[in-house]
Amino acid sequence: MANDPGFFTWYELLTTDMAAAMAFYRDVVGWSALPSSTSRVPYTLFKAGDSAAAGLLELPPEGLKSGAQPRWMGYVAVSDVHVAADGIKRLGGKIYVPPTDANIGRLSVAADCDGALFAVISQPQVMVREPTDSSKPGHFGWNELFATDLKKQSRFYRELFAWQQNDTEDRFADAYLTFSAGGQVVAAALEGTDPTPFWLFYINVEDIDAAVERVSAAGGRAGYNDSELPSGMRIAYCSDPQGAPFALQGLRSQEPQIGWTTEWQGFSSRGQLVAPKKK
Repeated sequence: MANDPGFFTWYELLTTDMAAAMAFYRDVVGWSALPSSTSRVPYTLFKAGDSAAAGLLELPPEGLKSGAQPRWMGYVAVSDVHVAADGIKRLGGKIYVPPTDANIGRLSVAADCDGALFAVISQPQVMVREPTDSSKPGHFGWNELFATDLKKQSRFYRELFAWQQNDTEDRFADAYLTFSAGGQVVAAALEGTDPTPFWLFYINVEDIDAAVERVSAAGGRAGYNDSELPSGMRIAYCSDPQGAPFALQGLRSQEPQIGWTTEWQGFSSRGQLVAPKKK
């Protein structure tokens, strides 16, 4: 699939409380919410200004019964979902939702060869994210795989999406790999500490310190990473009140006086923990 777009183009939050999630991300990121339900599925669009940033829907009952937890899921753009689904199975992945037409486009939900969830999409029916949106506040700016088998999983995505891999200077771990599609860096991968691999998605904010305070005030959790990105930005690993992990990235405005933690929420944060404020 060398001619596929190959970049993350859409994001969805699957949660157990849509109303609470709308309030949380409104307060933390500044998103507005646009009801976009169909006759079959309650659905909400998160908007950053006039642009669609992500989708929101309830975890399906069958998912809850099987133990699924609230989570963010990223969609990679492909030219043919059926071909992508066949490739996922051929490479040792698993299809959870076979190719189907939905309100946001033709899609399929899958897991890679070690179990990290992701989705593919073609013929989108929403104004999806372009790589040029990756630096805009309120938009997703980075995609990171916390792998359990870095070599095996990176090979899976390279073969599936024709991603090109480059070794890069270490940011968080001994091995940090980045992947490019169409000449643009689209994702990265590193060895995680959680026994279950997962994708973590980063939302751009203008002031990381103010955003972390908002996470805490709204009932979420956030842990600073102690590494500064080449751009001068800092990151914070977060979870919303329903437990869905995500990350924030932005410039620092202050040096918060809070305690240190080395591991939290299933991944090494090497940073400082900010607990939810009591209400």
